[in-house]
Amino acid sequence: MKHQNGSFSSSFAFILASVGSAVGLGNIWLFPYRLGQYGGAAFLIPYLFFIVLFGAVGLSAEFAIGRKARTGTLGSYALCWEEKGKAGRVGKAMGWIPLLGSMGIAIGYSIIIGWVLRSLGGVATGALMETESSVYFSQATGTLGSFPWHIAVILVTMLLLITGSASHIEKANKILMPVFFILFAALAIRVAFLPQAVEGYRFLFVPRWELLGQVDTWVMAMGQAFFSLSITGSGMIVYGSYLSRKEDILRSSLCTAGFDTIAALLAALAIMPAVFSFGIEPGAGPSLMFITIPKIFQQMFMGRFFAGIFFLSVSFAGITSLMNMFEAVIESWQHRFHLERKKAVCLACGICLAVGLLLEEEAKVGNWMDFVTIIIVPFGAVFGAISIYYVLGIDKIMEELRQGRKRPMPNWFGFVAKYIYVPLTIVVFVLGLIYKGIG
Repeated sequence: MKHQNGSFSSSFAFILASVGSAVGLGNIWLFPYRLGQYGGAAFLIPYLFFIVLFGAVGLSAEFAIGRKARTGTLGSYALCWEEKGKAGRVGKAMGWIPLLGSMGIAIGYSIIIGWVLRSLGGVATGALMETESSVYFSQATGTLGSFPWHIAVILVTMLLLITGSASHIEKANKILMPVFFILFAALAIRVAFLPQAVEGYRFLFVPRWELLGQVDTWVMAMGQAFFSLSITGSGMIVYGSYLSRKEDILRSSLCTAGFDTIAALLAALAIMPAVFSFGIEPGAGPSLMFITIPKIFQQMFMGRFFAGIFFLSVSFAGITSLMNMFEAVIESWQHRFHLERKKAVCLACGICLAVGLLLEEEAKVGNWMDFVTIIIVPFGAVFGAISIYYVLGIDKIMEELRQGRKRPMPNWFGFVAKYIYVPLTIVVFVLGLIYKGIG
C-alpha cells in the first residue's frame, strides 16, 4: 500500500532526503568547534562510534516504524500502542510530544535561517562586507530585524512542500544537497591555500589522547552524534513512511549517517583553517557563523564571492532540514484530521510564522531553542525508542527491517537496540538537563 503523498523513487533519493534532514546548523556551527575543543582526532573516536550506533539502531527504528505504519508520527505511535488498552490511549496522546518538538524546532530554525538569508543578501549588496559583522548581526537579531527574510524562508519551504508528494521533496533534495556538498568542498579547497591554515588542521586533527579519558569528551561526542542524525522520534519516521518495502533500511540508515559525517567534516575543513589563518579566536554557535566567519571573508581575497558560497550552502542545508520538520507535522495532520495537503501546509507554516515573529530577538529564540532541544526533543526521542523497541517489540520491528534486505539482520542488533540504544536515549535526555544542552 502506497502512502497518499507518494513514495521515494529509489534508495538514493531516500538517502538524499534523509541526509537533507540530518545535515543542518549543528554540523556547521557546532561540530567544528567541538572537534577541536575536545581532542581533535581523539574526539572522532567516540563520535564515530556513536554515529554508527545511533545510525544503525536509532535511524533504522524510525524509518522502519514509518514504513510499517505507512504514515508519520501520530499513526506510527498509534500502531505501537494499539494493543495496550488504557495505556495505549496514554501512549497515543504522548505521540504528540515528538510532533511538538518538530514544530518547536521549525519555529526557531526558520528564524535562524532567516538570519542566514539576510547575511546572503548582505553579501550580494556588499553591506555585510563593509559593516562590522557584530553590528550587522545585532541588527539582524533585533526586534523584527530579519522580518522579510524570515517570511522568505517560510514561503520557500511552503512552496517546496505544498504540492503534496514525496517526489517533490525528492527533487528538491536531489538539487540542494549535491550543491551543498560541492560548494562546501570548493570552500574547503580555497581555505587550504590560506597562510597558516595548517594551524586549523592541527586544531582539528592532531589527537590529544589525554582527552579521551575525560567524561566530557564522550558526553559531547554522544550528544553531537545523536542530534546530528535528527533522531527526534518524529521527522525521520515520516520519510520512512514514503519508503518502498524493497529498500534495505539498515543500509540506508548507515549511508545517511555516513554522508552526515562527511558534511560535518567538510564544514570543519572549510571553517577552522580560515579561523586560525586570520588569527581569530574560534568559537561555537551563532557567533561563529554570523560574526567570526564574516570577519574572515572581509579579509580574504575574493572574500565576497566565497562568502556568497558559504551562506548559500548554509541556506540549502537549513531549508532541507526545515522541510523535514514541517513534513512531520503536515503529514500527521493529514492523517489524523483528514486535512487536504495544501491546508495542512498553510496551517503549519502560518503557525510557525505567527509564533516566530514573537521570538525574532536573539535572546528569545535562544531560550526557545534551548527549551525545545533540551527538554521536548530528547524526551520525544526517548518515547520513540521505548515505543518501538519495547511497546511494539523487537520481533515486530525486526520483521519490518528484514523487508528488502538481502542478508540476515546482524545477530547483535536486537540486544544493542534494547539494552544499549534505548538506555542511551535516556542518558542523552538526562545529561542534556545536567549540561544544559549537549547537542
